[in-house]
Amino acid sequence: MSNIQPAHDAAPGRALSRPLILLLAAGAGFAVAALYYSQPMLGVLGADIGASARSVGFVPTLTQLGYALGIALLAPLGDRIDRRRIILAKAAVLCAALLLAGAAPGIGVLLAASLAIGVAATMAQDIVPAAATLAPEASRGKVVGTVMTGLLLGILLSRVASGFVAEQFGWRCVFVAAAASIALIGAAAWRGLPRFRPTTQLSYGALLASLGPLWRRHAELRRASLAQGLLALGFSAFWSTLAVMLHGAPFHLGAAAAGAFGLAGAAGALAAPLAGRLADRRGPQLVTRLAAGLAALSFASMALAPLLPASAQLALLVAGAIGFDLGVQAALVAHQTIVYGLEPAARSRLNALLMTGTFIGMAIGSALGALLLAAWGWLGVLALATLASLAALAVRLWRPHSAGHRAAGALTPQ
Repeated sequence: MSNIQPAHDAAPGRALSRPLILLLAAGAGFAVAALYYSQPMLGVLGADIGASARSVGFVPTLTQLGYALGIALLAPLGDRIDRRRIILAKAAVLCAALLLAGAAPGIGVLLAASLAIGVAATMAQDIVPAAATLAPEASRGKVVGTVMTGLLLGILLSRVASGFVAEQFGWRCVFVAAAASIALIGAAAWRGLPRFRPTTQLSYGALLASLGPLWRRHAELRRASLAQGLLALGFSAFWSTLAVMLHGAPFHLGAAAAGAFGLAGAAGALAAPLAGRLADRRGPQLVTRLAAGLAALSFASMALAPLLPASAQLALLVAGAIGFDLGVQAALVAHQTIVYGLEPAARSRLNALLMTGTFIGMAIGSALGALLLAAWGWLGVLALATLASLAALAVRLWRPHSAGHRAAGALTPQ
């Protein structure tokens, strides 16, 4: 990163370089990965510290709760405070929280560290608006797509890496290695990330209070949040029930096989920058429709699996996972491109609202997926995911009244 100088304020295109884009993508990926490291090793972890299965189950719950609180309460600060300072502060807290988790003597300390990990991992939601701010308007979709690829790879590959490291070196080493990765990202960000000039002087209370007016003012924000939330619902329903489904007939596969499916999802995520380029050239609206259609088609095609032999069923599931992961990721890149263009001075708050909608969709998807799997089996889960994706497509195909739409984007930023 020696060719990047942080001696000036950030401006679109001025401070952006390929090494900086890669730094932002890596930072987003390693930050969000911290949310998922614990999941594959809960059994080993609980036995080692003498905690019950019920108590250990609160580890991922508190991590996700911390992330939700961080998005709601801290992500909007990116419009009020230099994002570089926020990213560096969260990196320091996240590194400390991961080390605390790795050294935890009992479940109480581990639970406290898990909550802190979730809150600090929201540095990923500061990095994405930073990338959008640095990117020239003509290539914003491509840049955001690249950074979001790093973020999604962090989600999809974290469980695979965590399971492997825990099996070879123990669960504590997972947290220590994660802390080291965040420390490296923080050092590179301190050296290479430019300063970001605040876009508002609102107090913290007024900043949070402005979220409501922003939501009411921008129909495109509400539309993007609803569509992405529906896609996240199907995404979460699939991934939260996959391991249980693979464990039963006809596959009888273990948790390692379910984790390996993350590699299939990663393959889809790698194509996300192509969606960003298409959004730059043909407009993000088209990308959202194509992406929602691809997700619906991918989920629906997997319903044909029972008609095939077991080996062919697995191949179809892998292809479907690649397809819908690409669709969900491409839609998110396009939706962020739309939302970031509404009010440049409020990008952090707009991102917080969009991601809150996405997070709500994922939570609902996990809950409904488990219920449908118990009541209707795997086909019930696929039906839910397909219908949610079709609903997202319907949201994107609906055209709001043109006059109202123009008015929504023509108001003065706060």
